[in-house]
Amino acid sequence: MSDRKKVTAPAVLARKGGDKIKMVTAYDAPTARIADRAGADIILVGDSVANVVLGYDDTLQVTIDDMVHHTAAVSRTRPAAMVLGDMPWLSYHGSVEATVRNAGKLIRDGGAEAVKLEGGAKRVPMIEALVAAEIPVMGHIGLTPQSVHAMGGYRVQGKHADVAQHLVADAKALAAAGVFAIVLEGVPDLLAEIVSFAVDVPTIGIGAGPRCDGQVLVFHDVLGLGEGRLPKFVRQYAGLADDAVAALEQFFSDVEAGTFPADAETYHMPEETARSLMAPPAEEWADDLRADEAMEH
Repeated sequence: MSDRKKVTAPAVLARKGGDKIKMVTAYDAPTARIADRAGADIILVGDSVANVVLGYDDTLQVTIDDMVHHTAAVSRTRPAAMVLGDMPWLSYHGSVEATVRNAGKLIRDGGAEAVKLEGGAKRVPMIEALVAAEIPVMGHIGLTPQSVHAMGGYRVQGKHADVAQHLVADAKALAAAGVFAIVLEGVPDLLAEIVSFAVDVPTIGIGAGPRCDGQVLVFHDVLGLGEGRLPKFVRQYAGLADDAVAALEQFFSDVEAGTFPADAETYHMPEETARSLMAPPAEEWADDLRADEAMEH
């Protein structure tokens, strides 16, 4: 764990209207360590692991066990950042009891310090039960990827007044239910500003303009490790995939040329041991000598 003070749900809540909250995804120990060293406030073990890491087309394929597995890998690094576990599709869509049980797996088995779930006012009973179980909850409204089929694709939400008003009401309902923050995804900047003003918990934007209390992006998008076309809201800060390909191409070229490994990358045996190993045993020399004598006679 770094020397930074541990980020907790109350600490995030206290940032409303203050210093911007910095959140990024991570799905394993190496990416978690990088995110924490860079100063992330929150590391989200997102269900986006499905399409970013596991090769699925959407987030609907991962299970609660998948999320526990990846969350545990992140939590083992003991980051100063909060470890936030995403609740996957169908892990909170049934009974309140099942919701608490699944969130409990993320906390107890995965080491998460809070959970995030998607949806508006209809999630209030689940959120209230989680908060009653002492599990901090982050909400998520707007473009909710787990609703991709119901929404007819990944479409910006809240462009029309009736939908915008509904999202404001959803945000207020989540705040009243006890969430400590709300992700606003894929909404117009004015709507994000209105929601941020309407609730007393921090808003964290992704494709929601600059007026939220914080921002979140996918680790692989920020660093240029992904494939395909990036969403409009992504700013890519590095091209690590191209750098990685170039590095591997050079490695393979050196292998083919026989220049890897070089002397500096090779382990050597002490000379005395080498001489002893290379010299044939006395008995072997004697056998060879007797064989030579027999042939002469």
